[in-house]
Amino acid sequence: MKSWIPKALQYLEKSLGKVAVELNELDWKETISPNNTKLCQHISAFANMPGGGFIVFGIKNNTKEVLGLSTSEANTIVDKFASLCRDGVEPLVSIDYSIEKYQEKEVLIIYIKESAIKPVFLHGKTLEDSFIRSGGSTRKASRQDVGALMLNSKSPTWEELHASKLLTEIEVIDLLDFSKILELLNKPTPANLQEIMKWLEDEKMLVNADGKGYYITNFGAITAAKDLKHFDGLVRKSIRLIKYEGKNKAGASKEFPGNKGYAIGFEALITFVKGLLDDSEIIKNALRVDTSIYPEIAIRELIANTLIHQDFTIRGSGPMVEIFDDRIVFTNPGKLLPSKKIDRLIRTTPESRNEILAAAFRRYNICEERGSGFEKAVINIELFGLPPLKIEELENSFRVTMYAPKTYAEMTNEERIEAAYQHAVITYFSDGGFNNTSLRERFGMHDKQASQISLLIKEAIEAGKIKPKEDGNVSKKFSKYIPYWA
Repeated sequence: MKSWIPKALQYLEKSLGKVAVELNELDWKETISPNNTKLCQHISAFANMPGGGFIVFGIKNNTKEVLGLSTSEANTIVDKFASLCRDGVEPLVSIDYSIEKYQEKEVLIIYIKESAIKPVFLHGKTLEDSFIRSGGSTRKASRQDVGALMLNSKSPTWEELHASKLLTEIEVIDLLDFSKILELLNKPTPANLQEIMKWLEDEKMLVNADGKGYYITNFGAITAAKDLKHFDGLVRKSIRLIKYEGKNKAGASKEFPGNKGYAIGFEALITFVKGLLDDSEIIKNALRVDTSIYPEIAIRELIANTLIHQDFTIRGSGPMVEIFDDRIVFTNPGKLLPSKKIDRLIRTTPESRNEILAAAFRRYNICEERGSGFEKAVINIELFGLPPLKIEELENSFRVTMYAPKTYAEMTNEERIEAAYQHAVITYFSDGGFNNTSLRERFGMHDKQASQISLLIKEAIEAGKIKPKEDGNVSKKFSKYIPYWA
């Protein structure tokens, strides 16, 4: 039995009690009206109502006598409603139906689902041609009603849109690696195919097309597709991982075939990155051949951020990771959200244009807790003694560069000041700020080089990146410094 049927029968029982009562949630009719406009008004009203509503056919209008109806009559009514929900109202409305025995007669229950996008209005008309349920009847919505509906409207996100045509259960299983997602969640495999479909719906990977089949959502495909090439609109969203020989793109290159969904292919991607780094000349020239110069936590977080925070609506481009001998560059389509600033990304209030994907990556234990990704990356970059992250917003993309080790002398003055700023942010949230000693240790410098750090602190203050924590005559040896915005 469908989950909504008991509620519908409960409303029907209440409506057809000793005294017939018209309900906002349910209307009953003998048969379908030939007046399409009237039917569309009912569809609009129920779709605009919280939880949707029900229309029951097979009950005499005036006497409330249960007459029942034949299967062929029910099929005709369902087809008519399906057509009107698609072509008679905007946006299109989803319905479900069931033939149920009531007082020994078979009646048809049409369930008109609540629309996430409101108001639902008559096709080809304006928003003012919207309808609501009031006092057990359908009436035209007032301007105040329309405003209230708009406040309760939710436009579908990119993740919720359909990525596939209508599919059968078997076709869904052929396209999605659901077992890998269950493994990431540490959950057992559901007992049967129906339970698997229901779980995929709950995960927002599928949309049930009123019992006629399933649509795979963009989220389902981009997360769990066995091969993104099977989804026409997502082929260019596969992550590109390129390893160049040398410090520019002129040399030979290797490319990782990243055609799997992001979640199911993430560990293989990280393994491939580590393998490419192990083969690089800079690794071979390090103290030990098996010593990585880049922290794995930083690599994982930066790749995860590249995948999660891209703007999927930009066509023809996707996320990219480029490995050079002296740096790794992470690029994704789309600029920062308007509320974000480049110098406030570390420990910032979490916000993503792809919240469903971001939440899933956390549940799958692919990335860290909300808002801590950049912080974890910077902390580990400091521990490895690397130059600061270079964060850039380009014309239509966002880029983060992680550099191989450099000595203090090899860094540019801009890099040193940025390192001081990033160190200020990290220490502000842990120790309340940094001093000369902690910044010197961050660069791996001897205590005799304290004067160079003092000069750097002075330059960072003049550049407006940091400021003294204390006012007054505090010894520079014990002075603490914090980010300019603290």
